[in-house]
Amino acid sequence: MKKIFFLLCLSFTILWAQNTKDILLIHSYHKGYKWSDDISKVVEKNFLNKDNIFVSTVYMDTKRVDTPEYLEEFYHYYKERFKHYSFDVVMVVDNSALAFVKEHYEELFYNTPIVFVGINNFENSLIQGIKSVSGVVENVDIEKNIDLMLALQPNLDKVLVINEQSITGDAIRKEIDAVAPKYQERIEIEHVDSMDMDEIASKTAGLSKNSAILWVLLFKDKTGRFFTYKENLQQIRKITNTPIYGLWDFYLDYGIVGGFLTSAISQAEAACKIVDQIFAGKDPSHIPIVEKSPNRYLFDYKELEDHKINPSPVLKNYEVINKPFSFYEEYKQYVWLFAAIFSAIIMVVLFLMQNVRIRKQSEMALKNQLEFIKVLLDTIPNPIYFTNVEGAYIGSNMSFAKLYDRTKEEMIGKTIFDFFPGEWASERRKSDLELLEKKGSETFELMLHLPKKRARLFTLSKAVYSNSDGSAGGIVCVMDDMTERMQQQQFLIQQSKLTEMGEMIAGVAHQWNEPLVELSAIMQDMEFCFNSGEMDRVKMKEFVRDAIIQIQYMSQTLKDFRNFLKPSTKKTLFCAKKALSEVMEIIGRQIFYAHIDLSVNYLKEAETFPVYGYENEFKQVLINVINNAKNKLVKSRKGGKISVDVDCEIIHTKIIVSDDGGIIPEKIIGFIFDPYFTTAKNGTGLGLYMAKMIIEDKMGGSIRVLNRGVSTVEFTILVPNTKGGGE
Repeated sequence: MKKIFFLLCLSFTILWAQNTKDILLIHSYHKGYKWSDDISKVVEKNFLNKDNIFVSTVYMDTKRVDTPEYLEEFYHYYKERFKHYSFDVVMVVDNSALAFVKEHYEELFYNTPIVFVGINNFENSLIQGIKSVSGVVENVDIEKNIDLMLALQPNLDKVLVINEQSITGDAIRKEIDAVAPKYQERIEIEHVDSMDMDEIASKTAGLSKNSAILWVLLFKDKTGRFFTYKENLQQIRKITNTPIYGLWDFYLDYGIVGGFLTSAISQAEAACKIVDQIFAGKDPSHIPIVEKSPNRYLFDYKELEDHKINPSPVLKNYEVINKPFSFYEEYKQYVWLFAAIFSAIIMVVLFLMQNVRIRKQSEMALKNQLEFIKVLLDTIPNPIYFTNVEGAYIGSNMSFAKLYDRTKEEMIGKTIFDFFPGEWASERRKSDLELLEKKGSETFELMLHLPKKRARLFTLSKAVYSNSDGSAGGIVCVMDDMTERMQQQQFLIQQSKLTEMGEMIAGVAHQWNEPLVELSAIMQDMEFCFNSGEMDRVKMKEFVRDAIIQIQYMSQTLKDFRNFLKPSTKKTLFCAKKALSEVMEIIGRQIFYAHIDLSVNYLKEAETFPVYGYENEFKQVLINVINNAKNKLVKSRKGGKISVDVDCEIIHTKIIVSDDGGIIPEKIIGFIFDPYFTTAKNGTGLGLYMAKMIIEDKMGGSIRVLNRGVSTVEFTILVPNTKGGGE
């Protein structure tokens, strides 16, 4: 058991060891040098917080000592210290460290990925022989910095360059010499790199107000005296009021105004990204070298204020350190967040206020509208009500409430069952439920026997209204009291009939003339037979039979006349052929005696031509239209012809009455159905008006007049032939 546990622990240890990553960071300079310290901070921030990644750091200290003997001793020190170590990545900072790795690559770093940072004057020869290498090049941009100095100080006439004699210093000197000819006509560029500190101080103290200093490097003066990166700059800053510009960001906060600075932090961040790619399995030789240094415009607020320099008109994107505390600058994101939230709240509040105002206006407008509708409904004489889906009244106008001798408030919640017998109310409720299901509308006539009142005839127009979700909300009904109107119409119809009575009586007289003559002849024959002794039982029966035939004919004439005068009380289904035949019995002889040819044509071989409506009123329409044609032909004194064509369509029976007595003038043809419009000398103007009212208003059909050719007028009557055809 112990052996198994030991093997498991060993396996876990080996697996954990295989998953760890070791980074060696070799600095060319010393700890405490801000450039080196900034790079170490970035590397540690990126890797020390990650699991199983370890960073070891070595400082070569070549700012202080860079002799061959020292570098040889450093080699032995490194070899002895790390002889039992192997690293996954070696990061080298600045040229001295890269040169050391290149020189001893085969022996100390063979096959180890190398990532360099901050290499000046980079050439491929600097990494020749290193198998796996990538990194970030350090470039100081002398030209951009001089352009910046000229932009910030338009009167600039001299730039004093303070440098040291070192590998980096010599490289910068070459770059300055390369760009100097571009500015030789504008400014004087003086390079100082071989003076002691006292001479440099004296030189800077004598500069004019139109001068500037470009601080490159100064860790040693010509006497070999070593300075920290900040103490020499601070010493010069104390003795001169000339603006000092730099090339590296670690000089900020120690006396330089700023410039287009090389940033240790930016370069280190770029190098760490390369290491991440190597740990992800990418070959370093396939990772491009970052040849353009990630430099930035950086300034010191205190120096800008002292020298009254403002970068804003010149630069859009730059950073400033040492700004005095500003709540806005310190908590800018929170200020903007608060401002955004506050603005959003203000907008919401304004929106809500506007919404409340609009709602109040809408409520007031709706209230006014409801009040207007209430007054409007109460002003309308027609009874109006609306019910919910349960059939309860939820509103009405005053006219409806008065029908039941109640107030509008008392009608709320009542149903039809509260006012009418249950069986009749159930039938009406069933009809309403069918209408709610169809979500449609309907119009029909209904005789209402109201409590304590005489029966009244109403036309009810019902329609279903919907809720906002589309469901049926209930029924709206508008009632039209037809009682007096029907009585008035019936009166006009009867008046129209009475108008026709003169001609009708003349017709009856004509029809009775022949049977009276026949009866007179029969009586004379009876007397003759009796006197001559020829009268017997058989002869007597013959005389009686002939007399009865003539009397029955006269009796039928009176019956037809009486039926015509009698109004129909309700709609029925009757035969147009039969009705037309009875009309011919009434007016046929008048037309015959007027020498007018009347023909009736049935266009289909059908036994019946059904009509749904009021039979006697329909007969009156036919009499009015045919008599209208007869009178026109009589007036023309040319005889003429009247044709009546009867046809049966899908939902209508069609009757066409035409005559050849001449067309109706176009200027009056549109008025012939108007009440009291007539062209006859003694006419009433009610005949065709009543015909239109009976056919269209009472029977739901239509009647039209049309001129055909140069002499024919055609009246077309369409009437329903089924119960639902005209409703």
